[in-house]
Amino acid sequence: MARVDYFERKLDDKNRLTIPSELREEFDSGVVITRGFGKYLHLYPKDVWDRDMETALSGDILDEAIADKNVKFRVGKVETKLDGKQGRVKLDNYQLDYAGISRDVIAVRVGNYWRVMNPEAVSAL
Repeated sequence: MARVDYFERKLDDKNRLTIPSELREEFDSGVVITRGFGKYLHLYPKDVWDRDMETALSGDILDEAIADKNVKFRVGKVETKLDGKQGRVKLDNYQLDYAGISRDVIAVRVGNYWRVMNPEAVSAL
């Protein structure tokens, strides 16, 4: 089976994003949703967050750039699980507002995590 690196979805009425069935196993450890570097969200498998991001964010205590990254990625951070039957994850209103997402969503794999954004943001890259 080919690796899925991109998908498009519409959020349901409760702001839930359905993860394609081919990807759900990737999120067995859980899901972490944070703000991204720009006006989009990051979607991490929990084990990737724990292994890679926590390590990267725990740099020198006096490093202001590391402190700024901690603020960037921890403000509004949500840890959750996919719902069992549908493979959905809820996006909170403040996250959607930050990323300018209303209903349509594009998700693109960026290494070990996903960038979740408004489709119009893709043309601005």
